[in-house]
Amino acid sequence: MAGRIRDADIQLVRDRVDIAEIIGERVTLRNAGGGNLKGLCPFHDERSPSFNVTPARGVYHCFGCGVGGDAITFLTELDGLGFVEAVERLAARAGINLTYEDVDGRVQRGPAAKPGLKQRLLEAHAEAADFYAARLTDAEARIGRRFLADRGFGRDAAAHFGCGYAPDAWDALTKHLRAKGFGAEELTDAGLAKPARSGSLIDRFRRRLVWPIRDSSGATIGFGARKLFDDDQGPKYLNTPETALYKKSQVLYGIDLARKEIAKSGRVVIVEGYTDVMACHLAGVPVAVATCGTAFGPEHTRILRRFLFDSDDAGGRIVFTFDGDDAGQRAAAKAFDTEQRFVSQTYIAVTPDGQDPCELRQNRGDAAVRELIERHTPLVQFALDREIAKHDLDTAEGRLHATRAIAPLLAGVKDRGLVEEYLGDYAGRLGKDKAELQSAVKAAAAGRSAPEPVPAQRRSREADSTQLRAQREALKVALQHPQLAGPYFDAVDATPYTDPNYRAVREAVAAAGGAAAAAAGANWIAAVAAACTELAASALVNELAVEELFIDHEPDAVYVRTLLARIQRPVVEAEVADLKGRLQRLNPSTDKDEYMSLFGKLMSSEQHVRSLRDQAANAVE
Repeated sequence: MAGRIRDADIQLVRDRVDIAEIIGERVTLRNAGGGNLKGLCPFHDERSPSFNVTPARGVYHCFGCGVGGDAITFLTELDGLGFVEAVERLAARAGINLTYEDVDGRVQRGPAAKPGLKQRLLEAHAEAADFYAARLTDAEARIGRRFLADRGFGRDAAAHFGCGYAPDAWDALTKHLRAKGFGAEELTDAGLAKPARSGSLIDRFRRRLVWPIRDSSGATIGFGARKLFDDDQGPKYLNTPETALYKKSQVLYGIDLARKEIAKSGRVVIVEGYTDVMACHLAGVPVAVATCGTAFGPEHTRILRRFLFDSDDAGGRIVFTFDGDDAGQRAAAKAFDTEQRFVSQTYIAVTPDGQDPCELRQNRGDAAVRELIERHTPLVQFALDREIAKHDLDTAEGRLHATRAIAPLLAGVKDRGLVEEYLGDYAGRLGKDKAELQSAVKAAAAGRSAPEPVPAQRRSREADSTQLRAQREALKVALQHPQLAGPYFDAVDATPYTDPNYRAVREAVAAAGGAAAAAAGANWIAAVAAACTELAASALVNELAVEELFIDHEPDAVYVRTLLARIQRPVVEAEVADLKGRLQRLNPSTDKDEYMSLFGKLMSSEQHVRSLRDQAANAVE
């Protein structure tokens, strides 16, 4: 067994290694004054940077969660390396040849210690990346080169992104790596090889175009492989399985090439595939990254936040790009669930005609890709529009369901200033008052499943009670004084009666011939009761026929008119809101005739509301 690393060498590693460089590969650091650097802590989520690095002393400390140490500690804590493995990795970077001592203090020169598992897996991946890249020039790989060329990627682009080819052989890579000294268990642990049914070890990737997947430091930790042949029974894209190095929920393709530009510009573009990353970088958008065979999730957010310096004061920008098809729409909606973890603003750029950035670059050139990214829409606006599009806003039910759908989305928007803007915009589109939509949003934020009663949609309980009492009173007057109430009562149909039994009685009055034609007395009451289709309504007729009115004098025409004005007013107000919403959704220049027709109806309805308001001033209280 190898001995321990000599203390003097460990100290030499600490002295020689630039801790800012090591940490800067994982966290964007900015000058904090006094020789210190500051960034977002990689060990806990925070909105304001509290992670400090002091290069002169070779140490770091987070004032938020309390972690701290030197470069060795950083690798052991963040990458899960053992102490010796972390020292060896740093020593290799600094060009230091470590010395080991056995238990008796005798010196063992050179690489006497066996590298740790993760270091061996990294070395195996580095060898595999070189092997695949070299194979891309073989005659057999012509189909892979053609695949790249057809998408606008030449030899230089392939080399820049490390593209390679997995040959048509069962164990070409396995034999190559075994010859380099890697054992079967190491190749299996790395996900580069797998056992065959025969028990022998075979390559995981065969007859495929290969992309190396690297971490932010540039070390290869896995591969993505694209099917090239029709008789390949595997999936279109096949990635490295979960290993000690490769965890798909934490991997972003292209982060090694994009991280410095992300830190510099405060912007990141999230695309869907390897070729999309290539297309964006080559088109002048060097901040593009992609997930590897999985949806964008919380761990991806944490990684990007560190590079974006995503804090309250940073003002960064995150742009998601998705295809315009249904799958892309669903992916965008799912991204909205995660975007709230960013402090910076998030946007979406939907590619035209279902083209991804790679296809867009092929068909329309580099400028079209740049234009796509610049022509972005706030992600929250995209999500709101997508929900609203599911509902028919020309119906009251559709507007209600649309309100319920967007209220939770608005409740989750982190920028309260934006919420105010959206409230005004979307309230208009839904034909509602801003206060009404705001109340629904507050209800959603409080965790209620449905909006609490809000103005102009549902009256408060007190107002509901008053309204129902007015409806009940109108029915009593029609039953007890039909000749007085008839001319006014019969002119208002059952629509304003919100209680089902009240509505049934109103319909029974009409079925019995109307109040105006009736004579007060038992026959009239019996006729209405007989016209009821439900027993509950029939019983209610008899109850209303004997119940006292809410006035201490004989009713007159003014009393009847005020009652009917009170019960009609909510219906006409809803019509006004509906007309306003429909007008806002029309373009006056292209829908002129319909616009003018609706505008005329709106003017008439608003006049009707004013008239009812005046008449209802003396209504039942």
